[in-house]
Amino acid sequence: MIKPCFSKLLIALLALQNLAVLAGAEKPTNVIYILADDLGYGDVGCFGQKDIRTPNLDKLASQGMRFTQHYSGSTVCAPSRSVLMTGLHTGHTPIRGNQEVQPEGQQPLPAGMLTLPKLFKSKGYATAAFGKWGLGFPGSEGSPTQQGFDEFFGYNCQRLAHNYYPYYLRHNDEKVLIPENTGVGKGVYGPDLIQEKALEFVRNHKDQPFFMYVPNVLPHAELAVPDDDIRRSYLGKFEETPYKGTDSGSNYKLGGYGSTPTPKTDFAAMVTRLDKQVGEMVNLIEELGLSEHTLIIFSSDNGPHGEGGANPDYFDSNGIYKGMKRDLYEGGIRVPTLMKWPAHIPAGVSTDHVSCFYDMLPTFAELLDIKLTTPHDGLSILPTLLNQSQQQASRDYLYWEFYYSAKSKKAGKKALRQGDWKLISNRVWAEGEEAYELYNIVEDPSETKDLARVFPEKLELLAKLMQASHQPSEVFKFSSKPK
Repeated sequence: MIKPCFSKLLIALLALQNLAVLAGAEKPTNVIYILADDLGYGDVGCFGQKDIRTPNLDKLASQGMRFTQHYSGSTVCAPSRSVLMTGLHTGHTPIRGNQEVQPEGQQPLPAGMLTLPKLFKSKGYATAAFGKWGLGFPGSEGSPTQQGFDEFFGYNCQRLAHNYYPYYLRHNDEKVLIPENTGVGKGVYGPDLIQEKALEFVRNHKDQPFFMYVPNVLPHAELAVPDDDIRRSYLGKFEETPYKGTDSGSNYKLGGYGSTPTPKTDFAAMVTRLDKQVGEMVNLIEELGLSEHTLIIFSSDNGPHGEGGANPDYFDSNGIYKGMKRDLYEGGIRVPTLMKWPAHIPAGVSTDHVSCFYDMLPTFAELLDIKLTTPHDGLSILPTLLNQSQQQASRDYLYWEFYYSAKSKKAGKKALRQGDWKLISNRVWAEGEEAYELYNIVEDPSETKDLARVFPEKLELLAKLMQASHQPSEVFKFSSKPK
């Protein structure tokens, strides 16, 4: 009986130590969460990329912690962001697919949800979001300012975020017209303007605690980038196949991907431009003397895309992992993740702790010394950040659902990881039997050996967990008869 009691006492003492360390800080901790769009696990140098330069992200890794087993909330945009904001996996979170609301925006988050910005606002933080929202059309209960953000600037609608020289962006719910982009004009690059506003927010709030969410639109298709030194440095380095897209008509700059003669060059330049913007943010935090009191997180919403002329196989964008965006194989949901917090995270370390987007809500709650009373599916990873792995709780399993649109003529996918095992159903029918695949994700991280017939008892156990994790949704329904 002595050893278990001693272990519990040690964990309790370490928990008190965590609170003491955080409570003893001279200032509250600022949090900047930068979310790339469709950036694959293998698109970053410190995660294995060889052809695309990411010096600032590599430096961020050398100054902080690299997560090798961090998972996104979903394999496409809106549900992944819903998971991040609510701390609920896709079997529970309200937004489980990319369902549009015409003429602009997506299905809204409900008004009563606890979200990350609401959590920070309850402790007196200034809150802002700069980039792509996708969780509620302008004026709805799901718009950023209704979900806890004091300020929003960027694309409300993720379809309009396909285009990098937009006719307008949104400041809160109001349109900000960009005359330089009228017609076929390409005078103002959307991501650059959004970056300016994000940096301005930091400067204006340097003397008060803030939570800033930066859902960057790079490097989502379309493949478009200014013809500057970054792009020109890649010209001629790749074998190119021109992409013919939408350059006129009713869908021009309203969701259709533009043409490009050099898609590989443009994609590489977009990733490096994203990297440059991360470097600008980190440098500003250092210039303002905020580094010791700022936690910077970088991640991606899902795996790499193959749209608009992109070729993820060419760049090994998913690394050693199978699949890409819209898959629930590792390549679709395992994402490059970095965290820097000089006062607490040791420099240049890696962790293989299995974590995910829905861990962020309880992590930030513990950081803020808030006891959560609403349901959530995550576990705080604050002990991992504080280099106290012996105190880090481990989860039973991770779960994902993905709803296809009706156009795909497929009924959906599910996946569950428990320890070394990963169960996938790529055909979730409303009626009839599901078709399962089973992998040992540790011995076979590339998911090449389906063990469903070898370990039927393990499959049955995980299938029951999978079924129990799904809470029916009135809006997002699996269907065996797509229209």
